[in-house]
Amino acid sequence: MTSHDAISAAVERLAEAQQTRVPCAAVRDLIGTDDLPAAYAVQQGLVQGRLAAGATVVGRKIGATSEAVQRQLGVDQPDFGYLLSDMDVSHGAQGTPVSMRTLLQPRVEAEVAFVLAQDIDLDEDDITLEAVRAAVDVALPALEIVDSRIAAWDIGFTDTVADNASSGLYVVGRDGRKLDELEPRDVVMSLTINGEERSAGTGAACLGDPLEALRWLAVQARRFGDPLRAGHLILSGALGPFVPFAPGDRVAASISGFEPLVVEFEE
Repeated sequence: MTSHDAISAAVERLAEAQQTRVPCAAVRDLIGTDDLPAAYAVQQGLVQGRLAAGATVVGRKIGATSEAVQRQLGVDQPDFGYLLSDMDVSHGAQGTPVSMRTLLQPRVEAEVAFVLAQDIDLDEDDITLEAVRAAVDVALPALEIVDSRIAAWDIGFTDTVADNASSGLYVVGRDGRKLDELEPRDVVMSLTINGEERSAGTGAACLGDPLEALRWLAVQARRFGDPLRAGHLILSGALGPFVPFAPGDRVAASISGFEPLVVEFEE
């Protein structure tokens, strides 16, 4: 069992990397490679620090939902992190360049997001695909800018969990679709950088169905005592591999059923 001091040291290491924009060593030397409760405790410590600085929780993100991303990260299961108000750069979809000044070694991926119309605070056995579908208000196109405070993305599963699921920033479009208009598992995605396709995939790449990813998250959130709430934004996970990008790049995600999401980045 990981000590409180080790958890605090991991929080401090990751927080300093974020503040200085200097990547740090992995934290698995402090919390081990299998202690998921410790990894999520580190995540909570980081989130609480951001909340104390004025951010608010606006939702959750699901990480490592596609086999492509699991291969890229060297993990074999999904994880989750928190979406905070200071991560939202959705103004980028309206033509304002997005600053990269808070990022260390970012990658970008395209995914389907959900806005919840109601809480998913049910007994675990009642959190079915039908129940989560009924809880969704709209689906939205999204770009997630994933990032790692850990040098060279040298991460194991507990490292990425501790690092708030390797979160950075996110962009969501305003082009919402009700689920009777769009079936998330059937969407087709193409992500281009400066006009060149760099990633492609389908809704089925995300745990078989982005709604299944949402169901998985709802179960995990219930187990952690922090259920999903009405109004939360949920990033359901990548539809294809994530890719690096740089200041000056123009990133465009085309997800069938939605208007394209186009964002330019600057230092």
